[in-house]
Amino acid sequence: MIYEKIVWQEDGAIVTITLNDPTSHNALSTQLTEELVHAFETANELSYIAAIIITGAGKSFCAGGDLAEFQSFLEMDVPTLYEDGLQSTRLFQLRDVMKKPIIGAINGAALGGGTGIAALCHIAIGSEHAKLGLTELKLGLVPYVILPLVRRAVGERQMMELMLSARVLSAEEALRYGLLHEVVPAEELQQRALNWAKKLASYSPLAVKMALTAFEKTAQMDVGDAMTYLATMRLVSFKSADLKEGAQAFLQKRQPNWTGK
Repeated sequence: MIYEKIVWQEDGAIVTITLNDPTSHNALSTQLTEELVHAFETANELSYIAAIIITGAGKSFCAGGDLAEFQSFLEMDVPTLYEDGLQSTRLFQLRDVMKKPIIGAINGAALGGGTGIAALCHIAIGSEHAKLGLTELKLGLVPYVILPLVRRAVGERQMMELMLSARVLSAEEALRYGLLHEVVPAEELQQRALNWAKKLASYSPLAVKMALTAFEKTAQMDVGDAMTYLATMRLVSFKSADLKEGAQAFLQKRQPNWTGK
């Protein structure tokens, strides 16, 4: 796919995906969403990519749905509208299948679906200028697709309050709600995201993959089922070449040479 609405930039084992439609505040148009899904899926499958950074061009991170497209949606029949919506649904379903960690560098306004992308990220770092919120009700909409991810990030009671109030949170408020992991000065944002990506890229890719899988697979399990599942995953780790290499490297006081096996 040729990208027109996003920018893909590799730096060794790290790829930065930049939402690049600043005139629309990086709104989730059909085209931008398709390109973003493709980019995430590609990074997920490339063996040499270890971590993903996502950020936005211009003053905004992502303004959410593309209001300019909404008028055309009103003219669609139900089957067409359903098929069109599958792509945006696919974007937020990717959280459950990602094998590579996603670090969000939330550089500005991230509203509606933009807040959903922040919740999609495994680590979300906001600049002091970041603003997040579920503003859909102001437009007569409901944050249907992003509701499960945001609820997982902030909890039941705060999800209800954010959805019904439709208010916009400052970066510090988003931090307290759990939508962001940390807030940094704007000039430090990209470096902080890169530092996180480098840290995660330094770990065993097999261990990172299994950590993400364990977290997502057990999210909806009761404790007993989760323990049984994780006990099985533990056996895989203990028989992995990476665990053997990690233990030897620690004892020999050297950097490990991971193979991802």
